[in-house]
Amino acid sequence: MSATTRNLPPKPPRRKRGFEPAAKLVAGHLRGPLQKRGFSEAKLITHWREIVGEEVAEAALPVKIRHAHGAFGATLVLLTTGGRAPLLEMQKDAIRQKVNACYGYNAVSKIQITQTAPTGFAEGQVAFAARETPKPDPTPQILSDAKKAAAPIHDERLKEALERLARNVLTRNNH
Repeated sequence: MSATTRNLPPKPPRRKRGFEPAAKLVAGHLRGPLQKRGFSEAKLITHWREIVGEEVAEAALPVKIRHAHGAFGATLVLLTTGGRAPLLEMQKDAIRQKVNACYGYNAVSKIQITQTAPTGFAEGQVAFAARETPKPDPTPQILSDAKKAAAPIHDERLKEALERLARNVLTRNNH
């Protein structure tokens, strides 16, 4: 060997020909951040919807896994909105079983549910899908009653606001 070939860095291993799965390409980059949150495998994060089902995945996100010192099993922390927390509380055991089935052993012994606002958590990075409920159109009678309720008010902006409030309340009460 010549002196110039001995000082060259070794060639990187040659990649397989063809396409590689995206998960395989980013696995190394995700390992560090996921391990900081206690996730030994990225599968729980990347396949959350398939593991727990559509209903639970729409309501909660896995945030971290806490391992207790000297105890077997970890605590999975789920993030949800306040209105969905009681429903998730009732499903904790089923969620734990599904997560443990993913790992292949009883990795998670407890589930902790943390509540947050629907948007704005972690600077907008987490947002739960809110289900839009269609609002019924107010009837002509409701429109008339709302206008009568706000009639004595002289300030136009306040009058409009009170009329809108009355219209919303009357519409909600009638449907």
